[in-house]
Amino acid sequence: MIINGRIWALIIKELLALFRDPRSRLVLIGPPVIQLFLFSYSATLEVKNISVAIYNQDAGMYSTEIIQRITASPTFTQLILVQNEQALRQQIAEKRALVALQFPINFSQKLLAGEASDIQVLLDGRNSNSAQIIHSYLAQIILQYNQELALQQGKEAVPLVILNRNWFNENLDHLWYTVPALVGILAGLVALMVTALSVARERELGTFDQILVSPLTPSEILLGKTIPAVLVGLAEGVIIFIIVVTIFQVPFVGSFWLLLGAIFVFILAMVGVGLFISAISKTQQQAILGTFLFLVPAISLSGYASPVENMPDWLQWVVEINPFKHFLIIVNGLFLKDMSAMQVWLNLFPMLIIATVALAVASWLFSRRLWGTD
Repeated sequence: MIINGRIWALIIKELLALFRDPRSRLVLIGPPVIQLFLFSYSATLEVKNISVAIYNQDAGMYSTEIIQRITASPTFTQLILVQNEQALRQQIAEKRALVALQFPINFSQKLLAGEASDIQVLLDGRNSNSAQIIHSYLAQIILQYNQELALQQGKEAVPLVILNRNWFNENLDHLWYTVPALVGILAGLVALMVTALSVARERELGTFDQILVSPLTPSEILLGKTIPAVLVGLAEGVIIFIIVVTIFQVPFVGSFWLLLGAIFVFILAMVGVGLFISAISKTQQQAILGTFLFLVPAISLSGYASPVENMPDWLQWVVEINPFKHFLIIVNGLFLKDMSAMQVWLNLFPMLIIATVALAVASWLFSRRLWGTD
């Protein structure tokens, strides 16, 4: 459909309604930028500033050496020394320590005699992911010391040495993963909110009836509601992209035009969902509730917090209809590993299908609600 003068008038009216209202301007500009900085440093899978409780019954040279190595690590920032086993367990139970170590009374004596000795490690299983990461940190420290001790005692060290090399993110900087993903999450959130609230807001203000008596057809009204949301979402995506590259210094090695095209298709899918929510909502409160009802599972199942591959097989098939999942693959690929146009297309094509279906269903529902045939 050619954009005629009537549609342009509606587009301008929608944009003016968004940007003339100080509260709307604040919602469109302030929260996304604030959320970008907050989520960048809070939504991290790293485990830092670990507090460790230690009950050392041995007090020999070997246990002292291990404790000193643990406290010298920048990961373990707080050392809590206790005098009995009950106090050790209490530190874990009351969450004052994430991990606790207990050295037996004959720990150094056994090692000095060339015998094996044990260290009891207690981890807080209420956070299983953190417990696994902390266990890995401790295992590396103790394994390294064990190899040095074996060489000092004239024994053969463990012959297997693992040399790690991280591709695409050499220093495993969590910002390089979390921040680019926010380009899509925040831009999609803005486009979704703008679209979902547009019709509901006009129904509450009583201005929607004026559109109904205008010469605009249902398709023209739908297009006039869609284009402003797409423009706003694209603008938000570009602004967030600039902040990510300049302020957060996240490298971008891919094609900007491929990223812009992916943002456009992703915003179309979000607008389709937003129009669907707007079509079934009579008030802004219903639209807001519908938006969060969609956003929470969509972001949770996008692969942002946990890999999609860890989900059950049936859920991985369900996630294929989630536009967030496909867009996060594209944005992380373009930022860190220069994803090719073919690889981008393989993830862009499902988003095109999602956008087409969402817009078609939303258009049908919108027309029914527009003429009161539902």
